[in-house]
Amino acid sequence: MPHTASRYLAEGRRVGLRHFTYDDAAEFTARARESKDLHHPWLFPPDTPAAYAAYAQRLIEDPAKAGFLVCEKEADGALAGFVNINNIVEGGFLCGALGYGAFAHAAGRGLMREALDLVVRYAFGPMRLHRLEINVQPGNAASIALARTCGFRKEGFSPKMLYIDGAWRDHERWALTSEMLAGDG
Repeated sequence: MPHTASRYLAEGRRVGLRHFTYDDAAEFTARARESKDLHHPWLFPPDTPAAYAAYAQRLIEDPAKAGFLVCEKEADGALAGFVNINNIVEGGFLCGALGYGAFAHAAGRGLMREALDLVVRYAFGPMRLHRLEINVQPGNAASIALARTCGFRKEGFSPKMLYIDGAWRDHERWALTSEMLAGDG
């Protein structure tokens, strides 16, 4: 029987990762609108076609960004969430900053844990990064729990770090290195 290539960059038992495309606008924006209550006040993914086009363009065309759609394999690839690596720095730093969100229908099912593990392995493997960072508002218990369970360690606190929802917000800084993932750090 011939081997068929996966449609995913990386895949686990329940989810697969693939890059954003412009054709994902309708499903992504519908999921974002359905998830407004879950995301507020932490996250504001694009929920209109125009906003999605601008967002996807940055993730597709900017070499300092990599965007991954989390697809639920048992649901024929339906979007369950997203994980982006932003501010990718090469050279001696080899680092990127993670941002992520589950869509409401997928929240609390462990899909993002599986997806974040896949992104970490992809970032430290094919992307050859050394360090990933997550900046989380202190009150976002779900995001902090996800960072912790995926092996990230809390490294500090940054007051008024990011402008979100009309104000400068404090953030905890979490990080993971390739050595930590390998058990050497």
